[in-house]
Amino acid sequence: MEHVVIIGNGISGVTAARHIRKLSDKQITIISSETDFFFSRTALMYVYMGHMKFEHTQPYEPWFWKKNNINLKKGFVSKVHSSKNEIELKGGETVNYDTLIIATGSKPNKFGWPGQDAKGVMGMYHKQDLEKLEKYAPDNATCKRAVIVGGGLIGIELAEMLHSRNIPVTFLVRETSFWNTVLPKQESAMINNEIIDNHIDLRLGVNLKEIKTDQNGKATSIVIAETGEEISCDVVGLTAGVSPNVDFIKDSEIEIGRGVKVNRFLETNISNIYAIGDCAEQHESIGQRRPIEAVWYTGRMMGETVAQTICGNRIEYKPGHWFNSAKFIDIEYQTYGWVWAEPKKNESRFYWEHESGKKCIHINFNKKTNEFIGINTFGIRMRHEFFDRVLTEKQTVEYVLEHLSDANFDPEFYKLHEAEIVAKFNQENNTNIQLKKKSWKRIFSKA
Repeated sequence: MEHVVIIGNGISGVTAARHIRKLSDKQITIISSETDFFFSRTALMYVYMGHMKFEHTQPYEPWFWKKNNINLKKGFVSKVHSSKNEIELKGGETVNYDTLIIATGSKPNKFGWPGQDAKGVMGMYHKQDLEKLEKYAPDNATCKRAVIVGGGLIGIELAEMLHSRNIPVTFLVRETSFWNTVLPKQESAMINNEIIDNHIDLRLGVNLKEIKTDQNGKATSIVIAETGEEISCDVVGLTAGVSPNVDFIKDSEIEIGRGVKVNRFLETNISNIYAIGDCAEQHESIGQRRPIEAVWYTGRMMGETVAQTICGNRIEYKPGHWFNSAKFIDIEYQTYGWVWAEPKKNESRFYWEHESGKKCIHINFNKKTNEFIGINTFGIRMRHEFFDRVLTEKQTVEYVLEHLSDANFDPEFYKLHEAEIVAKFNQENNTNIQLKKKSWKRIFSKA
C-alpha cells in the first residue's frame, strides 16, 4: 500500500491528509514536533487572553485520527534522503515513504541580534511560544514591561495579548508608519492611532540593536540602534516577519530558494515530493501574488489541491482573487483584490474615512477604464462573495458603489454612512452614481 508521509501538522498538512483519506485508502502518516494534535494557530492569542482553553483550539477530537486511519507521529525531521525515499528523525530513527509532502510552515526571522536566544525572548508562532509567554508574562507583577520588535500582523496580535493582561508594551517598528509597506498612508496612520489610543508605546523608524541579559541568561532590557536608548523589560517578542522552515532540507536534492521550489501543481523537482503552505515557493508568481504566501486560507487550498493530484486527479493550484482579513486591536481589516501602499501609474484611488477615525474604505480602480481593482475596509465588514464576483466579472468602480448595499455585511453601518460614501465619490469624480437597494439575489446569483 502506498505510504504518504506529511511533515507538519498545520492547516496545510492536515487538510492534505483529510482529503487524501476521503479520496483513497492510502497509508497516511503526519509527523510533527510541535504538538500531538492539529490546532488552530490563529486562536493561540485567544487562549492567552482567556477567551478559550487550548483544547478548544483543536477542531478534531483525539479519536478522529484513529477513526480515519491517519497515523500521528511526534518527532523532529532532521534530513530527507530522497534517493532512498526515506526521512531521518532527530535521534536517528528513519521513516520510509512512497510520497512525501513537506508542510513545515514558517519560522520567525532572526537577524543575529545579541541576546536573541535569551530566556524571555520568543516569537508568537508556535504552541511553545504560548507556553513561554505564560511562563515569563503571566501578569504585570512578573512582567513589568514587554518589548515587541517588528510591526506586522503577529506583532500587533502579541501587543493586544499583553495589553489584555495590563502589561505595559513598547513596540519597535522600523518603518516610519505601521505596516506602510503594505497599507496606504491613510490606513497606516489609522493603525498608528489605534495602537497609541490603547496606551501602547509605539516607536516608529527604529531598530533593535541588542537584547541585554542577566547572569542567568534572562532578558533584562533592549537597546535601540538609532538612539542608544535602553528600555528595561522582562519579555521580548520577535515578530519581524517569518521565513520558510526549510533548514532540514538544505543538504538534500530538493530544490529550494527561500522556500521549497514548486510548480503550479505543487510538485518539487523530485517526482514523488510535494510542498504546500508557508514553506512552498512558486517558481513564478501566480498573477500579482507573492511566490510565498504565509496565509491560512491559501495553505488550506494547497492541501486540498495536492490531495487531488496525489490521488490521481492532477490539478493546478489556483488560489483565485487575493483577499485577507485581520484585526488591529479593535479595528477589523479586510482586503479584496489589490490596494497597494502606493498606486501604480494606471490606478486611481477613492478614500473615505468616518469622523471617528475608526472606519474607512479605500477603493483602487483603473483610471482609464474605471475597472474595479480592489478595496481595503477598516472597521467595516464586507461580503466575500460580492467582491469575488465583481473581480471575476471585471465590474467598474461605479458598479461597486451602486451596489454597496449588496457588499455590506453590517446593515447598521451602511444605514448611517452609505449615502455619505457615494456622495463623496460623486463630488470628487464629477459623477452621479445612484445607490441601489439591497438585493440578496444579486449577491449570490453569480457568485
